[in-house]
Amino acid sequence: MINVPTDQRGLTFLDDVIEETPGGEQIAHCLQCGSCSGSCPNGPDMDYTPRALFALINAGQRDRVLRSNTMWCCVSCYACTTRCPQDIPITDIMYALKRISLREGMATGTDAPALAKTFTGLLDKYGRSFEFGLASRYYLFNKPLSMLKMGPMGLSMFTRGRMSLIPTRIRQLDQLQTIINKAKELGEES
Repeated sequence: MINVPTDQRGLTFLDDVIEETPGGEQIAHCLQCGSCSGSCPNGPDMDYTPRALFALINAGQRDRVLRSNTMWCCVSCYACTTRCPQDIPITDIMYALKRISLREGMATGTDAPALAKTFTGLLDKYGRSFEFGLASRYYLFNKPLSMLKMGPMGLSMFTRGRMSLIPTRIRQLDQLQTIINKAKELGEES
């Protein structure tokens, strides 16, 4: 019998993941078939493929999972979720792992949280992505020296009409902000 670690509440890491994910109880039905890993366009860039990650979750390997880059490499394409024969909400589990990792201060070695914060800030302000603002704010506040390396690509994008220097707002931005605020409110309740 394998001794799986529990937290102060007596819950295993698997229990935490299930509790944090809508429909997360399906993870217990994982067959380890590998459909998710084979479907993932970023699988080669991940520390652990989704299949391996689920095995680590079941084994209670909290630190290994939460310190990995796997959930941060997920591009939310849902290929894994749609191909899973057990209807496991794999993409939603990746989001749950991101939240747990951030909450527990284990999101180290990745720029994804800073990039996500910059992106959502622009989304709140304009209602859409603003590539120039995203790249310049992210690099300025997180990797100022690396910003210089991005210059040639940015100039190339600008000269080809692929990047605007001025953001545009969506119409009825107040309605989007109302939706975002309600989602945040609901998230705090649960």
